[in-house]
Parts: sequence; C-alpha cells; structure tokens
Amino acid sequence: MEVIVLGYDGCLGAGLIGAVDMLKLAWLTISKDENREPISVSTASFDGQPIQDSSGRLLIVDGSITAGTASAVIVPGYLCDDGDRFLGEASIAAAAAWLRRQHALGALICGSCSGVFLLGEAGLLDGRRCTTTWWRHDELRDRYPRADAQWGAALLEDSRVVTAGGPLSWIDLCLHVIRALYGASAAKIAADFTVVDTVPSTQSNYVPPGHLAASDPFLLKAEHIIRQAGDAPLTVLGLARGLGTSVRTLHRHLQHASGETPKRFIERVRFEAARTQLETTTHSVKRLAASAGYADEASFRRAFSRYSGMTPGAYRRWAQARKNSWRLT
Repeated sequence: MEVIVLGYDGCLGAGLIGAVDMLKLAWLTISKDENREPISVSTASFDGQPIQDSSGRLLIVDGSITAGTASAVIVPGYLCDDGDRFLGEASIAAAAAWLRRQHALGALICGSCSGVFLLGEAGLLDGRRCTTTWWRHDELRDRYPRADAQWGAALLEDSRVVTAGGPLSWIDLCLHVIRALYGASAAKIAADFTVVDTVPSTQSNYVPPGHLAASDPFLLKAEHIIRQAGDAPLTVLGLARGLGTSVRTLHRHLQHASGETPKRFIERVRFEAARTQLETTTHSVKRLAASAGYADEASFRRAFSRYSGMTPGAYRRWAQARKNSWRLT
C-alpha cells in the first residue's frame, strides 16, 4: 500500500507534512496485525525538487511524480491570489496529467480544500459529485461546469475521487484513506490514537450566515422558511409559495445555488436542525422526528443516517463524548 502526498509550490505546508505524519501515526496503531499489508507514505513534487509552500518555506520531498504508482494520492490545498495564472502553470498541468493517470491505474485520488481544483484540471471532477471549501464553491462550479459541485458538503467520494472542504480537511482525507485501505475499525483506532474525531463524512460544513446571505439571500430565506415551519409538514409547493415563486423556478435556483433538489434541500435543513437538538437537548428521537416535520420516526432515522453516517442515538453519544473531551482539556 503506497500513499503519495503531492507537493507543489504554493501548497499548504501543514497539508503536505501533516498528512504524512497523520498517516504514519495511523500505521503505528494498526501495524501489529500481521495480516495487514504495510503502508508506505511519501511526498512527491513535479520534478522531485524541493517545493516552496504558501508561507515561503522550502520543503524537501521524497521523489518525483513520474515514479511508480500509488494506492492513494492526497492533494493538499493552496493559497494563491490569481487562480487562473496558478492553475495555468506547466507544473500544475503535469501534476494534473499524473493524477489522471494514477486514477486510471486504480488509485484513490483525494483533494483537500482548494487542492480540489487540481483534480478539476485533471478532468476528474467531470460528472462526479464533489465539494470544496465554502468560499470557493462558486469558483469551482464556474470553472468546472461539468462537475456536480455540492454546496456545504464536508467530504464526498464518487468513483474513487474524494474531495473535502476546509484547509484542515486533509485530516478527514487521511482517515478516509485509512478507512478505504484497511477498514472502518482501523480508521477509528487511528482517530483515537491521534486524538481527532471520526466526524461523519457526509456532515455539512459550517458556512457563516453572513457569507450565505451575501452569496445568495434566496437560500437564506428558504432556510428561514423551513426552520420556521417547525413540525408542520412542508412540501416543495409550500416552500415555493413561501418564497413567492414557482416550483420550477425554485428547482432551478436551488440546483444552481446548492446543487440540490428542493426535496433534498428541505430534508438537509431539517436534518441540521435535528442534529443541533440531538447535541443540546435530551428529547427522544420520536419527538425530534416530529419536530423536524417527519411523518414517522423510521423515515427520520433513515434520513439522519443518510446524511450523518450514524443513527441518531450513535450521533448523540458521539456528540456527548466530544463535549466531555473538551471539558477535560
């Protein structure tokens, strides 16, 4: 098992070195099982030469991207004021071609934050569900119109292409790689050993309300209507009427702004409200299902598991354990 972390000028140093450390620490926790194939973690640049990270630090890499094949590749994010110029550089084009070839050979290709744009340059986002950090969502969607960019998603995998939002999402990517190569139990052990949360990969990113309102007031108003409805049934038609628009216009606007259908949008907003109540109240799951507008508890449980990767009860226990760990630090 070989995991390569791609280094390039302008990338976040923490994403490059941190991913290597995270994966090597993770291997320490699972290496005692003799039936597991060892994991090799290395860094690579376009030509094998040291790279200069976003803070101007010179970082030595292990080799060139032209050498060998990988089981997984992790691409950290970058900082750059001129995305068009940055992504147009010859070294980025070469790295994109290499990523495309690695994927064709069967590798899991993972992009963190703005590093997702390198996957876009490789054509790996075309026709696939993907995400990036919330403040570059619109740019991602405009630059790669064939990509199915999902607003606010934390981590998505589609046909061995994994994308994650946020500058520190390389941690989630590392755990995802461990999970893919060695299973969920190994990822849990690795998370416990490195004292990080195995956060549900489908959990939405936090998006500051001010940005949301400035970016698209329509979305903010739609969320407000859904939350105000409380436990009252709310149909797509009802949401459209509340917004003073047609169902067709609602569908078109949500697809453009968030990549969701009206039904999925309503369901996600209600999920987020229910998740908050699970963390802050002791209300029963049945009561939460009703307050979230679900006709029955079973439907609520299915929807919650689809979005969080956990049952409501498991999520409540996870949230409580996290809260207790904060109190002890």
